[in-house]
Amino acid sequence: MPSSNQIRSRRPPVAEPPEVVDPMWILKAAGAVVAVGLLCSYLTICLFFYEGQWQFVLHPSRAVPSTPASLQLAFSPVRFGDDASGQPQLAGWWIPGDSPSDPTVVMLHSENGSRSDALGTARALHDARLNVLLFDYRGYGESSGRHPTESLMKTDAESAYHFVLDHEHADPQSLLIYGNGLGASLAVDLCTRHRDVAGLILESADGDTLSRVEADQRSRIVPIGLLFHERFPLADPLRTLRTPKLLISYTQGRAPVEAQQAADPKITAELPPHADPAELTRTLRRFLDLYVTHAPGSLPPAQ
Repeated sequence: MPSSNQIRSRRPPVAEPPEVVDPMWILKAAGAVVAVGLLCSYLTICLFFYEGQWQFVLHPSRAVPSTPASLQLAFSPVRFGDDASGQPQLAGWWIPGDSPSDPTVVMLHSENGSRSDALGTARALHDARLNVLLFDYRGYGESSGRHPTESLMKTDAESAYHFVLDHEHADPQSLLIYGNGLGASLAVDLCTRHRDVAGLILESADGDTLSRVEADQRSRIVPIGLLFHERFPLADPLRTLRTPKLLISYTQGRAPVEAQQAADPKITAELPPHADPAELTRTLRRFLDLYVTHAPGSLPPAQ
C-alpha cells in the first residue's frame, strides 16, 4: 500500500499563472519600430537627394550632333585632362583663328546640352579674331565621367586653361575666359585663380543656385542648407574680381547676376533676344580693342 508521501508526489504540479505583458510596453515598442523606420526612410531620401542633387541645376547631353565644320570653321579634335592612369578625360575642338598671333579664348559652355549647342557663340568669338577652345565637361558630350558636378567642372576648366598654355602655346596675358549660364561661375572662379588672364566674357551669366533649389517643392523635405553643395557662386566673387570683363545679357533673358555691382574694369552690353551673330561679334571686338590689345598695366578706364 503506497505511503501518503508517494500519493502526494503523484499529484500534478500546480501551473504558474501566465505572465501578462504590459500593453503600454507593446505600444512603446511599436512606436519605436515605426520611428526607426521613418528615420531610416528620411535618411534614405536625404541620401538620394545628396547623390542626385546635381540634376537640379545641371542638364547634360551626350549628343554631339554638329561640329565646327557645319559652320565652315576649320578645327582639330582634341582630348586632354589626363586622369591618374594617363588617359584623357575631356573631348573638345580647337578652332584656330585666322592668324597665329590672335588671342585665345577658353569657352566654358552652359549647364545645358553639350558643346554642339555653343557652336554659334564659338563662331562669333572666332569672327572676333580669336583662337577658340570649346570642350565638354566630364559627363557631357564625348567626355568621360558618369555625371557632372560643380567640383569636377572646376577641375575641367583648370585642365582647359593649362591645355591652351602647354599645348597651344597661348600667352596668359592674351588669354580670355568665356562663360555662359552656370559656365559663368566657372569662368569667374578660374579668373580668381589666374589673375594674369587678359579678360573675362560672361554671356547670360547665371549662378548662386541655392535659392532656386530651396524654392523647388521637390527639395523642401530635406535640409537644403546642409546637403546642397552645387551652388556655383557668382555675385560675391564678381564684386572683387579686377579682371577686365564684358557682361552680356539679353533683354528677355536672365541678366548677369549683380552685373552692375561687378568690380571695374567692366563693360555691360544688353542685346536683343535674337541678336544677329554679327552684333555679338561687334560687341566682342569692341571689348577686345579696349582691353586685350593694350599692354598690361595700361588699361583704359571702364565705360
